[in-house]
Amino acid sequence: MSAESEASGQDTFVSHLIELRSRLVTAAFAWVAVLIPLVTPPWFIAGKLYDFVAQPMINALPVGSKMIATGVISPFMIPFQIAMLVAFLVALPVILYQAWAFIAPGLYKHEKRFVLPLIFSSTLLFYVGMAFCYFVVFKMVFSFIAQIAPSSITVAPDIENYLNFVLGMFLAFGLAFETPIVVVVLVATGLVSVKKLREVRGYVMVGAFGVSAIATPPDAASMFALAIPLCILYEIGIIFARFFVKEKGAEPEPVAD
Repeated sequence: MSAESEASGQDTFVSHLIELRSRLVTAAFAWVAVLIPLVTPPWFIAGKLYDFVAQPMINALPVGSKMIATGVISPFMIPFQIAMLVAFLVALPVILYQAWAFIAPGLYKHEKRFVLPLIFSSTLLFYVGMAFCYFVVFKMVFSFIAQIAPSSITVAPDIENYLNFVLGMFLAFGLAFETPIVVVVLVATGLVSVKKLREVRGYVMVGAFGVSAIATPPDAASMFALAIPLCILYEIGIIFARFFVKEKGAEPEPVAD
């Protein structure tokens, strides 16, 4: 390799690092810009956000019951963490767009047309999964817990434990609702065919119930609430893969800069 080529390669590497830094700064700024109004007086609404997240649990408790905070700074830190999560979710489209803009120059023309709708749909499906968990699954889970709790026990969940549980459930359902995206990507990259996906449908359904049994609390309603959408979303993924993904034998040429 000549000195000129080596210098050119180093310049390209440095330019990529500079662009990456710029993209990361923009993404961080978008997140902070949403977070500040949530945690700064007079708009401080982090506590109200936690009240909203905790409402399904409060509804399942006896009238007048409240959650407890065992940590000294938990009444501040837990709502603050909720505000950070909400700010991240609101800024997520900007964050994902920055990631897309960074990798776009290295993609083929057909990949560029494919990735942007993929980012939008995956973000939307993650939101839908979290909403389904909050409005449907939490009601079933907390009602089940309240019904089986012995009468000699006063149910008063700790807010930190509750937050950890909620985040785990949000993540599980958010990722579960990404199933159509995963199916389409597998077909688009040529790792598996639509025909093969149909052939393994039965195994996928069994796996969906296995994953649901692990990811949800130990009640049948919660397990079915995750397993059934997983199976339906798998079928939706097959349909989209069939109609919107064309398996090609040869790679097209990259788009010239």
